[in-house]
Amino acid sequence: MADNARAKRLADLIREVVAQKLQRGIKDPRLGTHVTITDTRVTGDLREATVFYTVYGDDEDRAAAAAGLESAKGVLRSAVGQAAGVKFTPTLAFVADALPDTSKKIEDLLDKARASDAQVRQASAGAAFAGDADPYKKPDDEDDTAGTDDTSE
Repeated sequence: MADNARAKRLADLIREVVAQKLQRGIKDPRLGTHVTITDTRVTGDLREATVFYTVYGDDEDRAAAAAGLESAKGVLRSAVGQAAGVKFTPTLAFVADALPDTSKKIEDLLDKARASDAQVRQASAGAAFAGDADPYKKPDDEDDTAGTDDTSE
């Protein structure tokens, strides 16, 4: 079993080789400049690599890019094998990265929170506090009648 540093180095190399090969070596029009390699992970035994990618475009472009990556898998694996120089070239699995969708959901939630804050700010614009401005008692505000007893005379 390989150490984590070696798996990390191999994952970085795979990411760079796949990105360069997609940019310069693959002539598939489905891939073009729409595909971005975001991350690569390699298993501990260095046998399998998962390549995460994003696609700039709509659902049709994403489906076309997925098909293009699947068809170019052999060429990309050969390029990784030549660059890595390892005994066994890892198999490549391409997975669409969920990061853009997740970030869009977070942005939508933040927009909703900003709108809610604006409503609260607007509702409290002319409001006054329920109590006095200074709710704390001070020594000179106390009742003077509580401390005096006139029963001694």
